Amino acid sequence: MNSDSAAPIEGSPLIKPSSTDHPLYESIVAACRSVFDPEIPVNIYDLGLIYAIEIDDDCSVAVDMTVTAPGCPVAGDMPGWIADAIAPLEGVRQVDVQLVWEPQWGMQMMSDEARLELGFM
Repeated sequence: MNSDSAAPIEGSPLIKPSSTDHPLYESIVAACRSVFDPEIPVNIYDLGLIYAIEIDDDCSVAVDMTVTAPGCPVAGDMPGWIADAIAPLEGVRQVDVQLVWEPQWGMQMMSDEARLELGFM
């Protein structure tokens, strides 16, 4: 394998870690929970669509998210909804939301609350 390969290193996580220890993290999660999938009556955070929230020392926020299916009719809109929910938070300098496809979303990524709301528990 050459050094230009984009393949993940064996044993590395498929989803990068979030900045859970940053003071803005909980308010950003709450903002994400204010955005709902229009086809499923559950917020996109509890659906497991937010893969990573990174907050740098400058309070710029980078979010990796996905959608439930590649053909999702609002896939192009959801990143903007998330950015619009996070941007007004006090202390947030900038928001960049990236739509990612790996790993593919699955129902196991939903929170217990989402599973309960959808009748899967």
